[in-house]
This record gives sequence, C-alpha cells and structure tokens, in this order.
Amino acid sequence: MPAPSNHLKDHIEIIAKHEEEFLERRTTSERVGDLFGAFVGSLTFIGVHVVVFSAWIATNILHIGNLPHFDPVPFPLLDTMVAIEAILLASFIVMRQGRLSRRSDEREHLMLQVLIMAEKEVTAVLNLQRKLAANAGLSEQTSNTEIDQLAEATSIDEVARTIRESITTD
Repeated sequence: MPAPSNHLKDHIEIIAKHEEEFLERRTTSERVGDLFGAFVGSLTFIGVHVVVFSAWIATNILHIGNLPHFDPVPFPLLDTMVAIEAILLASFIVMRQGRLSRRSDEREHLMLQVLIMAEKEVTAVLNLQRKLAANAGLSEQTSNTEIDQLAEATSIDEVARTIRESITTD
C-alpha cells in the first residue's frame, strides 16, 4: 500500500488538530461526563451491576450467616436506587449528546464553508478555461449551456431559499 501524499497528510493533521482543539475546549463538567459516559458504556459497568444486583438480591432472599434482610421482596430500596441511577445516567447521556451535537454542527458549518470555497474555485476555473479557449479561437466550438450555467457565480442565499421553499411545499 503506497504511503499517503504530503497533501493528504496535511489534511489529516488539520482534521486531527481541529478534533484535539474541540476536546481541549471542553469544560471540566464535560470532561467528567465523558469519562463517566465511557465507563457507563462498558462491559465493566454491566458486570459491576450484575454482581451488585445479584449480591443485593441474594442477601435479601437467602439466609447467609447473620446478614439481615434490609430490603425485602419486591426490593423497594433497590428500585429507588435504580430509578435515581437511571435519572443520573439519562442526564449524563443528554449532556454528552448535546456536546456531540454541537461538534457535529461545527463540522457541518466547516463542510459548508469548504463546499462554498470549492464552488467558487470551480467557477473561477471554468471562467479561466473559457477565456483560454477564446484566446485560442475555440470559443464557438466550446459553447455549452450547462458549462455556461456552471461558470456563473452561484448565490448561496438563492440556493438556501430554494431548498427552504422545496421543503415547505413537500
């Protein structure tokens, strides 16, 4: 497999730099939430819960030494603790999803900027090509309606308005 070109490496490094900057801009609570979210999404978290719940239920059903039954069936204390844990977990998940959504919005905005720049560059290249063709005396043979339309500047506002109108009429 050939090594990536310097141009490709530069792009990868820029993307990696943007990701690192985003991670560095996280607040302390976001960092804690991410660490907690990573633990909650692991098999270790599930294993800990299986062990704790099994021990809890066994302690309250079986007669193990002198251990008292502190939460009789149907385990109202365990139910309450699991409900509180569910509320906290849901809060962490919503916080993390909000942060990931903000990052996704940033990426989409960056992609839109890149696409707008690419559209301007393509338009400039088409205009340059048409001028070169005209200088070479090839202007009549290269006339093409689609190329003529592509060589015109694109109004981003007009495109956005057209998209909004098509969405509202559907």
